[in-house]
Amino acid sequence: MAKLYFHYAAMNAGKSTLLLQASHNYIERGMRTLLFTSALYAEGGVGRVTSRLGIAADAELYAEGDDLLDAIRTQTGESKVDCVFVDEAQFLTADQVWQLARVADRLHIPVMCFGLRTDFQGKLFPGSSELLAVADMLREIRTICYCGSKATMVVRRGADGRVLTDGDQVSIEKSVYISLCRKHWEEETGRWPVKGPRP
Repeated sequence: MAKLYFHYAAMNAGKSTLLLQASHNYIERGMRTLLFTSALYAEGGVGRVTSRLGIAADAELYAEGDDLLDAIRTQTGESKVDCVFVDEAQFLTADQVWQLARVADRLHIPVMCFGLRTDFQGKLFPGSSELLAVADMLREIRTICYCGSKATMVVRRGADGRVLTDGDQVSIEKSVYISLCRKHWEEETGRWPVKGPRP
């Protein structure tokens, strides 16, 4: 039975690299995959899933309001689709997550979503929240904080290098994000009081 998967992590954990590797494994066996990424990452109107390691692949773009079930069903009319991969899945809407669940349940095509769990304020992204609620399989991809502990949070730095604690949830400038463990995220964002000793 096909399933809906959500692979989540903080920034720089290698989510796109894992997506591209998994898609390559299907293609190497003569199977067809569909790759999607958020229109927020379009380069000249073209979609690409790109890894920091330098590998990339073309991808369909999705934006708020797009019907992914319909788009994938149309693709299956051309030829069999063996797996669907979605990068930047945190930007999916709740409706789109359910559309992908229907791809698994009704079109019998596995769907693998990769994305962030929380934003720089420690809040769930809407797409991630819905995926955590309805995905069949959840997998945390680990990365590390500068202290060596597991990083589960991110901070966003402004142009002056200071940590931002408010602002728009979405900023696609990856270079401004740093992955931290919960303890150091709390310290960096000022949520831990500066007075007194820190345990």
